[in-house]
Amino acid sequence: MQERRRAKRMPVSLSLDIMNLYKQDNIQVKDINAPIEVVNISKMGIGFKSESILPVGYYFNATLQLNEEDALHCVIKIVRSQPLEGKMHMYGCEFVGMATILSYIFEEYDRRISEE
Repeated sequence: MQERRRAKRMPVSLSLDIMNLYKQDNIQVKDINAPIEVVNISKMGIGFKSESILPVGYYFNATLQLNEEDALHCVIKIVRSQPLEGKMHMYGCEFVGMATILSYIFEEYDRRISEE
């Protein structure tokens, strides 16, 4: 089977809380306090699990700490949702407006997990 992804997905273990969601039309959902578990990351975006039902097409701000030195402050757009067993949902998200120069962070992260 041919790989169709635009970027290699790498496993990651991060926990975040989504407090606010917003849409470009100035529509906001505030104080949702949705805990998420990030399960993979790539140069293009993240995949995460959550018990919360989050709307596709909305954005949130995140700070991703991949190692001691590098933290990514980014905007993430929810692009797909899939129900899992039980109450969990799997979400696919893409980074919005991230500078391509930051790709070194993902290359370094990939190198580190490959050496482990």
